[in-house]
Amino acid sequence: MSTSKAQGISRRQFLAWAGLGAGAAVAGRARAEGPAADASQPNIIIVLADDLGYADLGVHGCTDVPTPHIDSLACNGVRFTDAYVSCPVCSPMRAGLMTGRYQQRFGYWYNPGPADRASERFGLPLSETTLADALKAQGYATGLVGKWHLGLTPELHPMARGFDEFFGFVHGSHSYIEANADKANLIRRGHEPVDEQEYLTDAFTREAVDFINRHPEAPFFLYLAYNAVHTPLQAPPKYLERFPGIEDLKRQRYAAMLSALDDGVGAVLEALRMQDIEDNTLVVFLSDNGGPPSANASCNAPLRGAKGSIQEGGIRVPLLMQWPRRLPKGEVYERPVISLDLFPTSVAAAGGKAKGGLDGVDLIPYVAGKKRGAPHDRLFWKRAASGVVRQGKWKLVAEDDGAKALYDLSEDIEEAHDLSGKRPRTVKALSKALAEWEAQLKPPLWKRPVRAKRRGRTRGPRPRRPETKAASP
Repeated sequence: MSTSKAQGISRRQFLAWAGLGAGAAVAGRARAEGPAADASQPNIIIVLADDLGYADLGVHGCTDVPTPHIDSLACNGVRFTDAYVSCPVCSPMRAGLMTGRYQQRFGYWYNPGPADRASERFGLPLSETTLADALKAQGYATGLVGKWHLGLTPELHPMARGFDEFFGFVHGSHSYIEANADKANLIRRGHEPVDEQEYLTDAFTREAVDFINRHPEAPFFLYLAYNAVHTPLQAPPKYLERFPGIEDLKRQRYAAMLSALDDGVGAVLEALRMQDIEDNTLVVFLSDNGGPPSANASCNAPLRGAKGSIQEGGIRVPLLMQWPRRLPKGEVYERPVISLDLFPTSVAAAGGKAKGGLDGVDLIPYVAGKKRGAPHDRLFWKRAASGVVRQGKWKLVAEDDGAKALYDLSEDIEEAHDLSGKRPRTVKALSKALAEWEAQLKPPLWKRPVRAKRRGRTRGPRPRRPETKAASP
């Protein structure tokens, strides 16, 4: 399949680039002893970046920040051009990811705000089954490393929601260099606070590699939820020194943080190779929402909008998927998919059958060429009173003030040309579908934080890629 020029490098460029050995290994790691995982069940790793810009990977055209390890997942697997998250902000997106359901179906609409001011009702309802619950029931060892952001109380702790192990923090953001900077959101191993001394991205990588090395004989599920590249913008000299050519200091820090994240992905892949289990491990990489350029100097070009927006720059994200035993290499998949799909995809890959009531679908038959057509007839979003529906190439945006706009994303990925006046029947049909979906949703369990109320409603021109001098590799 070919990809639109507006969606990153062309397929021809991509294949040429991939042949240059994009997945350089992290050297110097000793091979661990132990047999490979059960061939009937793959290991499953979901790597979630935080606030990553759509344009900030090599496979999406980034030139100032090399990301060879992340890009290698596209070289050795599938790159999705039209991948979405179910919400353009952190916590609700994670609720959808962990359940495979539109999070508004169970009242999960908003971020909670700071930990010390979060609503008592904040958190993933106990009525919901998590992906960790489902895979644990299929015999998987389950581990979460990184950011949780789905509840603060003991009954909502990751180890009460299907994870055997947890290392990270439970709320929304954290210092990368001070483990005890936020007393309400400490770094913990299980339930116990940890005085972590290592740069947090490196610490999460260390823990992820350790988890892999301790579970070579049985299938495992590792949810590696980095907080990079979310603010605060912090990076040690060893990463900052890689980018002397980036003059914008904010962008330089962002580049350093992204480079650390890419190194982490490389270390995880190398651990799989050292255990001889990479061939039967499903590795997924995505971001939790679009980048917030004003906060972290990310770039969403050519998409319009940013984190918090229901424009493409808020909800369309990088999604890469590698499983050498089952998936083709170097594939570019152009049909719309959504983060909700990762729940049924993972359960099916493990040999199980996902429960009813899911909004996601198993993507493997589609990307492996066993099923034709689109995985979804329509995809939906709701942000406060505004709503979105995408059907095929059409995207309808219904704003909270009653205004409606229609875009043909196959020709206008930048959402620059409103066609609602020329396609009234399409607007009517999509408006009806959106209203029918909205009628299925539950009211919010808690109020939207005031400080986030107007965030991300960006109507500006097409964002440009950062202008830099040549960056060091």
